[in-house]
Amino acid sequence: MSPSAEVTVRSPAKINLGLSVGPPRPDGYHPVATVYQAVALYDDVTAVVRDDDAAVSVEAVGDFAADVPTDETNLAVRAARLLQAEYDVEEGVALTIRKTIPVAGGMAGGSTDAAATLVACNRLWGLQLSQTELQNLAAELGSDVPFCLVGHTALGHGRGEQVTEVMSRGTFHWVFAIAEGGLSTPAVYGELDRLRPLRRVESPEVRPELLTALLSGRPDALAVALSNDLQAAALSLRPELGDTLQFGLDQGALAAQISGSGPTCLFLAADSRSAVDLAVELAESGLCRMVRQAEAPVPGARILPAPANR
Repeated sequence: MSPSAEVTVRSPAKINLGLSVGPPRPDGYHPVATVYQAVALYDDVTAVVRDDDAAVSVEAVGDFAADVPTDETNLAVRAARLLQAEYDVEEGVALTIRKTIPVAGGMAGGSTDAAATLVACNRLWGLQLSQTELQNLAAELGSDVPFCLVGHTALGHGRGEQVTEVMSRGTFHWVFAIAEGGLSTPAVYGELDRLRPLRRVESPEVRPELLTALLSGRPDALAVALSNDLQAAALSLRPELGDTLQFGLDQGALAAQISGSGPTCLFLAADSRSAVDLAVELAESGLCRMVRQAEAPVPGARILPAPANR
């Protein structure tokens, strides 16, 4: 496959339908067992080749552009740098992220941009890496990055980077209440450890009823099977999120849960009409920064067709 001068990749947000967290390992990471689902809320990453040098630059536009770092801490920049280092790439790249997924919102906003960058630069530089090779690189960048390449619905083990797709029938309708500000994932894990130091922490595992609910395709079955070990820690750090969760339940959501490490609150609706009604109520409540709806599951990072006029 020949290299391209410009590539745009669309990559989805993720949610954790079940998130079980074990005790910290010697390296400081926590083993997890999780069920990921990719939702139809996307960032687009456009990569344009730079012939002048091997520099990597990034700019952000869109809803959450102001929250995106544009230095070497940006995961998309790190993804491009990793490819350059591993495969002796001498060309640079200018990245533009159209940001729709919240930053530090518990929805893999940075991780999905890294996944998109791996796919985009693989095409941009003509590297022809396989999906397996991209997955291995993704695991070096972060726990959620490999899933963002795969999408759909999947099990995650290890730190979450060991991903296996699972069967899921039907379409689920989600509403997201996006909070003001973000939550640091390390801070939430630290709070989790603080809240449970005196009791024995079991090895993480996925609840069988969650997998059964996904196979059934029934939102009412999924609603009672959702779980998130990080929710108590997120609520401890941001108690006001409890009001948002309760409001959504009062307005008819089948289930309400913190998304990943938070602070985004997710709500499962019975159908598309119920999702619209719930989104309207949340938007008028004054409890969150903004509200988004999305169906799931959807595919992972994928290259968009080039505009017809090019």
